Amino acid sequence: MQTQLPAEFLATPEGSEADRILRNCVHCGFCNATCPTYQLLGDELDGPRGRIYLMKQMFEDGVASGHTRLHLDRCLTCRNCETTCPSGVEYGHLIDIGREWVETHVPRSLPDRLRREGLRRVLLAPGLFGGLLKLGRGVRAFLPASLKRRVPEARPAMTRPVSTHSRRMLLLEGCVQPDIDPGINAAAVRVLDRLGIALTAAPNAGCCGALSQHLGAVEAAREAMRRNIDSWWPAIEAGVEAIVMTASGCGSQVKDYGYLLRDDPAYAHKAACVSGLTRDLAEVLAGENLAVLEPGPARRIAFHPPCSLQHGQKVRGVIEGLLTKLGHELLPVDEAHLCCGSAGTYSILQPEIAGQLRDRKLSKLQARGPELIATANIGCQTHLAAASGVPVVHWITLLEPQA
Repeated sequence: MQTQLPAEFLATPEGSEADRILRNCVHCGFCNATCPTYQLLGDELDGPRGRIYLMKQMFEDGVASGHTRLHLDRCLTCRNCETTCPSGVEYGHLIDIGREWVETHVPRSLPDRLRREGLRRVLLAPGLFGGLLKLGRGVRAFLPASLKRRVPEARPAMTRPVSTHSRRMLLLEGCVQPDIDPGINAAAVRVLDRLGIALTAAPNAGCCGALSQHLGAVEAAREAMRRNIDSWWPAIEAGVEAIVMTASGCGSQVKDYGYLLRDDPAYAHKAACVSGLTRDLAEVLAGENLAVLEPGPARRIAFHPPCSLQHGQKVRGVIEGLLTKLGHELLPVDEAHLCCGSAGTYSILQPEIAGQLRDRKLSKLQARGPELIATANIGCQTHLAAASGVPVVHWITLLEPQA
């Protein structure tokens, strides 16, 4: 793709990067074939190719509109297009640049700004979010069905052993996961403990930054990244083996720290080290001897691979292989490459599209009569569970007897 970006924009890190990414696009349109919003809406501007053209025009002309913002907002950032693209277009990085540009040059209405910033602040404040969730659960039985399904039922926190193993790894607790389903991280700690690995969380590490990143609050995202790096660095210097992610959305973001902070002279090196040490929980377990585990009874499972795992981290088939190896029956799932519609805050900000994508996804997941649906990201788990006819769980809980 030929570009004519203004010299002043090209002189910025964002401009030169946008130009590099745009020039890799060859207009082939293969991306539209696997784009969930294009398949659903049938609008060229709601597919990656159309959004790329919108961003190119916006960068070249220095002018954007609510029309451009609408189509960028509708993007799930599932990055399925990156998996499909034969030219290696880094669409996820491009749309981050585009969203930051739009937020700066096209102010949103006051109600829209308040809604997005309020959502961001509530989800990033564990005490506030946890309190509101507890309140919602307290009145859940009295809520209308449309609201009731948005309030996930309480799940037990379970116990965590105090490990003294010489092998040590760090755990990112996450922002909303500890309140929605605290048993996920507890199960990860117990499973790794049985494998002779101590999994502990750094006290000051918090949100990975993805939520702010995708809402266009880029500097807030960078602040979250720097805070996490500072929290993890003493353990990294002490020789910790890995930084483990139990939520694939966080994993995709943290593995990108090296890229996102590449121009930060104080953090570029540390960010690259952090990205290099980051592993999805499945990647860790794939390299271990699982004979000592005592998984629960064999179950018929439909597995939903989150977009952040299969398209963001490029980790495919690993969890399915682990579950099969441990005796579970993995059912074939059609359209496994497509997004469920969760996508961080997308299901809240774009509920109609997210709901249609969820219905389509659940029809495929439940088609062959599974006992359970398993996934690897708290957002997908919560979104699917709200409308699923069978339980939806995090896959790590299936590696223990109580599953």
